Amino acid sequence: MLMKSLHKWDVTLFYRLYGLTQKRDCKSIIWLSRTGDGYLYFVIGLLLWMFEPEHGELFLYTALMAYALELPLYLLLKTYFKRPRPCDFLLNLRAHITPSDKFSLPSGHTAAAWLMASIVAHYYPSFWVVAYSWALLIGLSRILLGVHYPSDVLAGTGLGITIALLSVTLLG
Repeated sequence: MLMKSLHKWDVTLFYRLYGLTQKRDCKSIIWLSRTGDGYLYFVIGLLLWMFEPEHGELFLYTALMAYALELPLYLLLKTYFKRPRPCDFLLNLRAHITPSDKFSLPSGHTAAAWLMASIVAHYYPSFWVVAYSWALLIGLSRILLGVHYPSDVLAGTGLGITIALLSVTLLG
């Protein structure tokens, strides 16, 4: 009964959010979502490693370790849950982008964004508002684009924060 209620809430919230993008140009949302593809994380890590002597090197090593832990766990969870994406499961729904795989739980973009935001906030606390706001928008963009349910985004958030905290504890 509880699972049915949660699923209903998840689908209802998904439709409300996704409905905001119906018959609208989603280029800015697509662009925002693409900032979470992973390339930006690598560039940020390299730039900090090269030009920020106080925490740059440790930031890069922490981020590399965190992603090395997060990626296999993310893939394991996707394979275990095998939850179809909303754009593949719900009727009369077309995603604004083509997802990279067919399963939705957890949101990998969201996990990676919250992982990076948490590490940024740890080493550079004055940037916490920017980092967490950006991660929040990455997760929201995945729902608006029709490729994730809100619970996928929540699971990705939890995964990203958990792995970041573990990594910072081990290295930071």
